[in-house]
Amino acid sequence: MIHAVALLLAFQLAGEIAARLTGLPLPGPVLGMAAMLVAFLALPWLHARTEATAQGLLGHLSLLFVPAGVGVVGHLGRLGTDGAPIAAAILISTMLAIAVGAVVFVAVARLVGGRA
Repeated sequence: MIHAVALLLAFQLAGEIAARLTGLPLPGPVLGMAAMLVAFLALPWLHARTEATAQGLLGHLSLLFVPAGVGVVGHLGRLGTDGAPIAAAILISTMLAIAVGAVVFVAVARLVGGRA
């Protein structure tokens, strides 16, 4: 398990380094995740070795929302003053994300020969 966690963190670190060196407007963890996908496709045993640890982390993913909840509670005053713009931003971004997801789904379905 320690080796798998170290491997996950190594890919995240590699992504951070790549993002900073290249100046790409992508977060380092996203680049690291893309590199990990390529590594999993090239080396199937690597996927098998990290799968149990990744499933364990995903099983406890809700714990990662605790800091976000504490942050919201810590800024309740700001939420009172800036609540309407924050709510509008959340609502609009959610609607846009759903719309873009639907458009991408239809486009991919058409590319692979499905019916939209």
